[in-house]
Amino acid sequence: MSFSADTLRDTLAAIPDPNLGTPLGKRAIAGIELADSTVRVRLALDYPVAKMGEAVREAVTQALARLPGVASVQVELLSRIEIHKIPPGTQPLPGVANVIAVASGKGGVGKSTTAVNLALALLAEGARVGVLDADIYGPSIPQMLGLGHQPPESTDGKSMEPLRAHGLQVNSIGFLVDPETPMIWRGPMASQALLQLLTQTNWHELDYLVVDLPPGTGDIQLTLSQKAPLTGALIVTTPQDIALLDARKAVKMFQKVNVPVLGLVENMSIHVCSNCGHAEPIFGSGGGERMAQEYGLPFLGALPLDIRIREETDSGTPTVVAEPEGPLAARYRDIARRVALALARSPRDLSHKFPTVVVQNR
Repeated sequence: MSFSADTLRDTLAAIPDPNLGTPLGKRAIAGIELADSTVRVRLALDYPVAKMGEAVREAVTQALARLPGVASVQVELLSRIEIHKIPPGTQPLPGVANVIAVASGKGGVGKSTTAVNLALALLAEGARVGVLDADIYGPSIPQMLGLGHQPPESTDGKSMEPLRAHGLQVNSIGFLVDPETPMIWRGPMASQALLQLLTQTNWHELDYLVVDLPPGTGDIQLTLSQKAPLTGALIVTTPQDIALLDARKAVKMFQKVNVPVLGLVENMSIHVCSNCGHAEPIFGSGGGERMAQEYGLPFLGALPLDIRIREETDSGTPTVVAEPEGPLAARYRDIARRVALALARSPRDLSHKFPTVVVQNR
């Protein structure tokens, strides 16, 4: 070969990542090997690579194959999802790289269903994912994931092991109380219970922890926004004007506490009759996309009002795992990719990598 490993490294770093639209950079290069006319490279990307990595593999292979003397290119891809910037005064959760809040501001818009399928879609893309049910008063995640009521185990009497469902790590107040027992707690008690679920669960090497927030902008939402290391939040709404009113409040809340809003998902955007195929926007049309434009937010995607989503989630096998190759799962996976890439573009958090400097008088 007529070039050195350093030249190859510079060439590789300059190749645009087709998913992010920016150069790969030397940070992504995990290894380079030169053997005769074969080039082997290992790339570590800051997002799941199960599907999105194929475009990177093709771009790198084509670019390196054009170098003189290169007859073969082998590309190995792996995910190295890093901790991204979190609000000032918060600390990263042990075992968790990024915490994503899913909010709506209003109940009944399908936020929990979206949160669960988003988590499963991120998992299907190759990430390690957990779900925290932050709805203390009305936990629904246990049923949605087919777990029912089963208290989490504890190995030390102080912390909890997450339950497992469809490959996800999960915790919820619904595992700790009888399903028919109402949580008659004032705001501070509910907020403290949420923080305990968040910080006293032994999350195991998660790339993303998806937190399903309760509706509204009250104590629980503010507690999580101010005290939890949220990397970002996404807002779920329907196209209906009434739902958009509360979705705006959720956006404003996150902006006030310096939590980036990753984008907006429009749920129940259209209903297609299963008998005749007639499509009707029952809750209006385009409301979510207009709101995203109004606030300068990414529009992450639209989801239909489809009976299969409801039936599959009620049965404990949400759509992304019930019909993994179906068109509905494809929509959730597209949203998951957009969320992962939005996080990959956000600033990294480096504070945990620097040592603490202590000044002492001697």
